[in-house]
Amino acid sequence: MYYTYMVRCADDTLYTGWTTDLNRRLAAHNSGKGAKYTRSRRPVVLVYAELCETREAAMSREWHIKKLRLAKKEQLVQSGEKNLVKACKKDGF
Repeated sequence: MYYTYMVRCADDTLYTGWTTDLNRRLAAHNSGKGAKYTRSRRPVVLVYAELCETREAAMSREWHIKKLRLAKKEQLVQSGEKNLVKACKKDGF
């Protein structure tokens, strides 16, 4: 499984990435061992995630989300809140 995700940083900015393990990646971001961008913006909170079938699909989706304007990213976060909670409970998050 591959995930494309967005986290909200402590300074209220959004960071987008992809991973095979959301729990491990969130822990890495919050411990300062994640992306350089999030190291000085901890803690981060998962606000959006999509399940992708392939690594290429996850990377492509990450690229497309990063190209969106902030307002569109916020719409994506708002539209995915209910689904994120359901997916997280299903996957044990």
